[in-house]
Amino acid sequence: MKPFTYFQPTEIVFGSGRIEEIGSIASRYGKRCLLVTTPAVPATTAQFARVKSLLKKEGVAVAHFDCVTPNPTTDVISAGARVARDSRAEVVIGLGGGSSMDAAKAIAVEATHEGTAWDYLFYKKAPTTRTLPIIAVSTTSGTGSQTTPCAVITKSDEMDKSAIWHSNIYAKVALVDPELMVTLPPNVTAMTGFDAFSHNFEAYVSVGTNPLVETLALSAIPLIVKFLPRVLENGSDREARGAMAWADTLGGLAIASAGVTLPHGLGMQIGGRCPSVAHGQALAALYPEFTRFTAESALKKFATVARIFDPRWTDVSDEKAAGKCCDEVDSFLKKIGMWLSLRSLGVPEGEVRAIADRGQVLPDYKNNPRVATVEEMYVILKSSFDRDV
Repeated sequence: MKPFTYFQPTEIVFGSGRIEEIGSIASRYGKRCLLVTTPAVPATTAQFARVKSLLKKEGVAVAHFDCVTPNPTTDVISAGARVARDSRAEVVIGLGGGSSMDAAKAIAVEATHEGTAWDYLFYKKAPTTRTLPIIAVSTTSGTGSQTTPCAVITKSDEMDKSAIWHSNIYAKVALVDPELMVTLPPNVTAMTGFDAFSHNFEAYVSVGTNPLVETLALSAIPLIVKFLPRVLENGSDREARGAMAWADTLGGLAIASAGVTLPHGLGMQIGGRCPSVAHGQALAALYPEFTRFTAESALKKFATVARIFDPRWTDVSDEKAAGKCCDEVDSFLKKIGMWLSLRSLGVPEGEVRAIADRGQVLPDYKNNPRVATVEEMYVILKSSFDRDV
């Protein structure tokens, strides 16, 4: 068996109704918290009020920073860090999707360190143990941020999207309550749901994978294949929401160890240059080309996933099944309303070359079973731009 090391320090509190415990959980880490969210909308107003009430009931004072944007920027992080310092926060709670949880992690760093969060990217200085304790409360099923040592942030003036990646920004507690996801609109459910698929799939095929990650991913992928279409039909389906929340959590646990591969590195560059494109959308646009680029270099694993999608491929060769995996992913994207092109997402054609030229800035591409050159990345991106949708 392949030797490996797996590290996961986050306490996972999972299940319907577990949000009721947020006050007692937070009080373990301090009596003053910074709650980090996006601006309230009708679907979240009551949710935010409920969480603040539960915190205050346990004697935890709440400062609410509700200025997180999709693809949170360094300016957003700095504003949140100022609120954390001014309120003398002892713990930071990220409540929401990946943007809110990632912002909470970055704020927890900047509030306690010299400079800005951008100074602590994965290739720069490491955040220290001075980082404020983080509690991640997920309200979507896709980013897995609640169980990863990653905080993705964007520096708008440089059109650069990168990440802090360090064990000191793991959440102390990940609270995953599927009831918080019932009001999630279908388009966000689809985007984040496909992100969960990609996390598990990429961790499974990554050259840095290990037997534990493979077990996690192969538990999650069948759940997503079965329950993501179902929850898109009925967002109030508690069983489907619970299954997707668990698959998302498994995906976070998987990528925390094995990382992601080619689509994520390119997708981050798309998001950096075109902030209006959601991460899940960028991944969906890239996947048809990525799967065909990679399948021959990971035949057995692609074949295994094809057979999860459709047992008909059980009795054919791995080579044939791997090819069918690409078709199955295409069909799945269409089924969940995520059959997209970069053109349809509003990515300017002139940006395609620039995105490819930066495609090796992040190291994710090195985890791919077939390592792409910059020119091969350009071909993938150009084909993803021109695809008929």
